[in-house]
Amino acid sequence: MIANELARYASSLIERELSAEVIHAAKRCVIDTLAAIICGAVHPPATLMVEALDEELDHGNSQLVPSRRLAPARTAALINGAAAHAMEVDDIFRDAIYHPGPPVIPAALAICQGKGYNGGQFLRAVIAGYEVSNRVGAAMQPTHYDYWHTTGTIGTIGAAAAVSVALGLDADQTKNALANSVTMAAALQQAFSSDSMGKPIHAGHASEAGATAAMLAEKGVTGADGMFEGPRGFGNAMSRDVDWQAVLDSLEAEFTICRMTQKNHTCCGHTFAAIDAVLALKEAHGVGPDDVAAMTVGTYAKGVEICGNPDPKTLYEAKFSLEYVMAAALLTGRVRFAAFADELLGDPAMRANMMKVSCHVDEASEAAFPNRRSAIVTMTTTSGETFEHYSPTRKGDPDSPLSDGELEDKFRELTEPVIGVEAAEALRQRVWVLDGLDDLGALIG
Repeated sequence: MIANELARYASSLIERELSAEVIHAAKRCVIDTLAAIICGAVHPPATLMVEALDEELDHGNSQLVPSRRLAPARTAALINGAAAHAMEVDDIFRDAIYHPGPPVIPAALAICQGKGYNGGQFLRAVIAGYEVSNRVGAAMQPTHYDYWHTTGTIGTIGAAAAVSVALGLDADQTKNALANSVTMAAALQQAFSSDSMGKPIHAGHASEAGATAAMLAEKGVTGADGMFEGPRGFGNAMSRDVDWQAVLDSLEAEFTICRMTQKNHTCCGHTFAAIDAVLALKEAHGVGPDDVAAMTVGTYAKGVEICGNPDPKTLYEAKFSLEYVMAAALLTGRVRFAAFADELLGDPAMRANMMKVSCHVDEASEAAFPNRRSAIVTMTTTSGETFEHYSPTRKGDPDSPLSDGELEDKFRELTEPVIGVEAAEALRQRVWVLDGLDDLGALIG
């Protein structure tokens, strides 16, 4: 049974020797996800969740990030998980169309803080959560993504695997945690269709539900057989023709955490290849907004379906608008938080440049999806010249990764406005030595 084999693998990570490369990759994921939590914690839905769940706070041994307000582990996982996905800056496992950081890392952190575990145990839990869920997520695609938000579904499994390893569960207990996490997994893509807070809540729910499944398994709660591969199991209910044997065959082949995507822009990842192309054309040809008459972008179908929005009404919708982010790249030369200021959304120059953009499905980009996220942008100038740039991948993807320095620059940009320069620098330093940190309660400072 699939759950048994995944559980054996996950529990083996409790004591397996791990390479410096794998440990370093895990630290990169932690620093990136902490940045996402910190900048998301001061915005809805996280701020509203703190109000709504007030009676659950100020006791327990886990912490909300960055306030360090005490909470039971499940509540901390829920709120921190939602915060991590709120600002669209979280990491991606490209093959699975999945953000593992928001469900996995808050769950592992909450349990390890709550139990007084050290940084090394935390990193092993993170690695287990990524390795199990990344593989399951990739196997479920592409049809799973027709209706389901992978971060909310697959993320539940990742959180369960992470917390199982954090708690030191044996293979049988971990199998029960994974089996029950599967039946607790749900997150519908309809949440993407309008400006709502449902999408980040998916990540928080996945973190909490997966943690719950593992906590229950520790005390003897059992899960059903065949929850992944059975006739009414996860694969058949939420996908088609899943090759479960390939998942098992891959377990010893690599550590997927070593090929994560860390976002270089603060919006939906489906827009990144197009943004990269606009920035490349802008730099190569010295063009500005007044020089451009039209831009067309060809990318994969899901990118057009989710992000083809020529008239975003809110800043949330703007993050899912190819037209908006391409115009922002042309106007500002950078698509980070400043590109999503209130005054820019209705700015006449922004609106005029958005009207220059048209989107279509590019056959080559569609054929490469989901293993590559590509786009081709054609720019026509007011003088009649035509320039074209093909982005075969995205800056930040494993074949064009952010350096440690670039990742740290992103971390500073996202965290310093919230916690200040000194606190951000201290946190940055602590993450790089996590495997030597005895007290995770002191991680945030």
